[in-house]
Amino acid sequence: MPLYAFKGTQPSVSTSAYVHPTAVVIGDVKIGERCYIGPHASLRGDFGTIVIGSGSNVQDGCVLHVGVGETCWLDVDSHVGHGAIVHGAWLERNVMIGMNAVVMDDARIGESSIVAACAFVKSGLEVPSGVLFAGVPGRIVRPLSQTEISAKSTGTRIYQQLAEDCLSSLRPV
Repeated sequence: MPLYAFKGTQPSVSTSAYVHPTAVVIGDVKIGERCYIGPHASLRGDFGTIVIGSGSNVQDGCVLHVGVGETCWLDVDSHVGHGAIVHGAWLERNVMIGMNAVVMDDARIGESSIVAACAFVKSGLEVPSGVLFAGVPGRIVRPLSQTEISAKSTGTRIYQQLAEDCLSSLRPV
C-alpha cells in the first residue's frame, strides 16, 4: 500500500478499507472502515488533515488536498467520482461529487446533495442538503427526489462491496 509519512505524521487506514497500489496517500490522512480508494488517487495530507469517513469512496484519478492547517472532511458514505478534485472542503453525509468536478476550500456540501460532473464549487460556498448542484460557475439546479438519493446510496454500497472484493480477491497477474 503506497503510504508515506510526512514530518513524522503517517496515514491511518482501517483494515477494512481498500487502497489501490497506484494511489498515493501522504501524511495526515485518516481512511475509515469499508472505504475504497481507487487507482491513481492522490490524498495529500502534507499541509493539513484529510479525513475519509467510513463507507466512502474516492475513485480513480481524484485529488484530495488541503491548505496549511486546514481539514478536508468527507463524512460517512461520501462518493467522489473519477477525476474530481476536493480541496479543503467539507462533504456532509451521503454526498456525491461527480466526475471531474472541483470543490474548493471551505466549501460545504450539504447532506445527500449531488455535485454534477464537471461542476465548479467556489471557495466558501454552502450547498444545502438534498439538491443537485451543477455548472461552471456552479448553481443549485433543483431539489433531488428520494429516488435519486436512494440511487446514489445504492451506488455507494456497490463501492463498499468493491472494497471488500478487492481486499479478498484483487491480485496482480
